[in-house]
Amino acid sequence: MILKSFPEVPADPGVTRQVLSDSPELMVVAFRFNAEGAEGKLHSHPHVQSTYVESGRFAFTVAGETFEVAGGQSFVIPSNAVHGCRCLEPGTLIDTFAPRRDDFLTSNP
Repeated sequence: MILKSFPEVPADPGVTRQVLSDSPELMVVAFRFNAEGAEGKLHSHPHVQSTYVESGRFAFTVAGETFEVAGGQSFVIPSNAVHGCRCLEPGTLIDTFAPRRDDFLTSNP
């Protein structure tokens, strides 16, 4: 096994993204929200996503349903579900994607 180091890159205004680990089958990514009101814009992708709220508080919309989450909570976003979030209190989300998001390895948004 070779440990890799990935840079932190801009994602959306007030949000950075850093790949923490990856393999073709799985990827772990930290999204750091630095300001209240920062957003992860609505989007969808074919990957199954699990989100763990490391810190902060967020309002998520997944497939038309909106709910709040805070530090220590987690949930799963199904493949192709339209989803996004708004930061209510600055913090970090740890997202896991299956399979890996190759676009996160090759480009910035």
